[in-house]
Amino acid sequence: MKPVRLLVLGALRRRGRAHGYQVRADLESWGAHEWSTATSGSVYHALKSMAGQGLLVTHETVASEAGGPPRIEYELTQEGEREYLDLLGQALADREPSLDVLGAAVGLIEDLPRERALELLRERARAMREWRASITAYLPEGTDLATWGPVGEVLSLWLSTADAGAQWTDRMIRRLEEGAFTMAGE
Repeated sequence: MKPVRLLVLGALRRRGRAHGYQVRADLESWGAHEWSTATSGSVYHALKSMAGQGLLVTHETVASEAGGPPRIEYELTQEGEREYLDLLGQALADREPSLDVLGAAVGLIEDLPRERALELLRERARAMREWRASITAYLPEGTDLATWGPVGEVLSLWLSTADAGAQWTDRMIRRLEEGAFTMAGE
């Protein structure tokens, strides 16, 4: 999954209706152009593409008094709403999304009801622990990965990634359980 799709749908959902410049400005205000692939060109491409897929409806506005063509405003369709919530859920539950996808999902997490967000993060934590267990399942007890050369380093990287991912996810779960953030419906 590419983060720009999730980010654009999230920005539009929060605005209700907006033209491309507004969506791009929102993403830039979140710093998304620094940590994701949400560049100016990719935002406009995503808007046109998703409109063509029926995820967005377009509205032509009057031309500005300064001149130039009318702007196109975009709004989520019901299918776009479903797509957004599906992408958001996938990104939060996935044990190995790219960091920009996970970052986009965490930045938009407040669009979910608290219990749904907790359910997805618990699924992610469980998947991280299952992945870790699958890495170690066939290793002899007391294995010193440092003696395995480069393969041991790969296994060590995977174990460290699984541990860090599970720890971070557990922290997010605790924060949500303690009432952090204002979630959808609250």
